[in-house]
Formats: sequence, structure tokens, C-alpha cells
Amino acid sequence: KALNEIKASLGWRVVYSWVGDDPCGHGDLPPWSGVTCTQQGDYRVVTELEVYAVSIVGPFPTAVTNLLDLKKLDLHNNKLTGPIPPQIGRLRHLKILNLRWNKLQDVLPPEIGDLKKLTHLYLSFNNFKGEIPVELANLPELRYLYLHENRFTGRIPPELGTLKNLRHLDVGGNHLIGTLREVFSIENGFPSLRNLYVNNNQLAGVVPDQIANLTNLEILHLSNNRLIGSISPKLVQIPRLTYLYLDSNNFIGRIPEGLYKHPFLKELYIEGNQFRPGSRSKGMHKVLELPEADLTV
Repeated sequence: KALNEIKASLGWRVVYSWVGDDPCGHGDLPPWSGVTCTQQGDYRVVTELEVYAVSIVGPFPTAVTNLLDLKKLDLHNNKLTGPIPPQIGRLRHLKILNLRWNKLQDVLPPEIGDLKKLTHLYLSFNNFKGEIPVELANLPELRYLYLHENRFTGRIPPELGTLKNLRHLDVGGNHLIGTLREVFSIENGFPSLRNLYVNNNQLAGVVPDQIANLTNLEILHLSNNRLIGSISPKLVQIPRLTYLYLDSNNFIGRIPEGLYKHPFLKELYIEGNQFRPGSRSKGMHKVLELPEADLTV
């Protein structure tokens, strides 16, 4: 019923392959494209909905939140507008939510924090505003959090450091303020973090020594902020640090010599600062493109 309601809405007429009344398929009719159903007792329920890059227009389809057994919702690269409705919190089985590359806006509903099984959250390249909701720290299974290229303001919630499984945090390309010392104010925070992108914001202050406690860190992207001070030699202690981007800040002093000898460090980008003469970059400075995270449920 929920999917037929979506099908009837004007903006979804692009989904021409949705033939018949049963999204799970019936008789000679196959399941609707992008719809995955699972047998539960006497019923078939929709567990995955993947309709992306087909120019769906209009507001976020609230009827989707009636698909209470949904584990994966992927509507990325469309033309969805308006806010994410608070009813999103009803999807208690959801593991993957991918809404990037749309035109969604307004603040994120705190009800996202009710999605306790969520492992992947992709909201990048939209027009979301307001503060990053602290309720995201209520998602114990979260591994990948992509919030870059939006209009978020305020501070990065230090409570995100309590997420024991978080591997990738990208909040680059927003209007965030505050200091890295605040972000890492929770003791033993971010224990699994591998990739941290806070580039292209308005962060101030120094790079704190606590960042050396991120023993799994591989990518640290601090470019284009208002960071000051010298670079702590403790960064050398991060065993697998591979990419370190410090460019376009207000750093001073010397680059710790140990970074040049670091066995894993491939890229060290320092341009646009006030480092002492003789400080040098390392690596080819190619645009860093990560492979997409595994989206399988």
C-alpha cells in the first residue's frame, strides 16, 4: 500500500518499470525495479528500496516510513526537496540510509537517533542547515557518517566520540565552528575512527595532542580552516597515518621531522600556512578519492 501511494505521486512517474499492483511481483509480473521483498511468515514485506539517479522530484516520500521492515533505503542522486520528516524514526530496522546528491533542506530531525541499527548514513551534497544533531550519538552501530557539502552550522558534537564503531566521519564543506579540542574532549573517544574530514569549515584553535590517541587513523583532512599553532610531534605516533592535509590554515613553526620518516605517510600537504622556511610537502598531492563504502546489508 505504501509503495502504491508513492507510485501514484506525480514525481515518481519516472519509475516506469513499476508495473502491476504488487511491488513484490505476482504471477508473471516481476518485482518492481529497486524493490526487494522478504518472506516473513505468511506475508512478504519490503526490506530494500533502491531508486536512485532517476530524477525523482518533489518532497521526501513520507509514505516510505510506513515500510516498517525496511533495512536499506537508497534514494540518492535525485531531486528530492524539503526536509526529512520526523517519521523517519519509525524505520527501526534500517541499516543503510542514502539520500546524498538531492536538494533536501532544513534541519535534520532528531528522530534519526531512533534508528538504532543504522550502520551507514549518507546525507552529503544537500542543503541541510542547523546544527548536527547530538542524537546521532545514539546510533551504536554507526560506521560511516557522511554529512559533507551542506550548510550545517555550530559545533561538531563531541558526543560522536562515544560511537565505538564509527570508522569514517566527513563533515567537510559546511559552516562549522569550534575547536578540535572540543571535538576530542571525551576520553578515549572515536576508538575505531580511520578517516576524519573536517576540511573547509571555520574551525579554530590548535591541533590537540589527544588526536594522537586515534590509533586507527589513516586520513586526517584539516584543510581550509582557521587552525593555529604548531604541529604536535605526537602525530608521528599515529601508526597508520597515510594522508595528512594541513593546507590553508594559520599553522606556524616546524613540521616534526618524524612525519617525513613515517613509514605509512604518503601525502603531507602544508601549503598556505606560516611554517618555517625549509618545511616541505610530501607526496604527489593528487585529489584523494576513496572507494565507496560497502553498502550491502
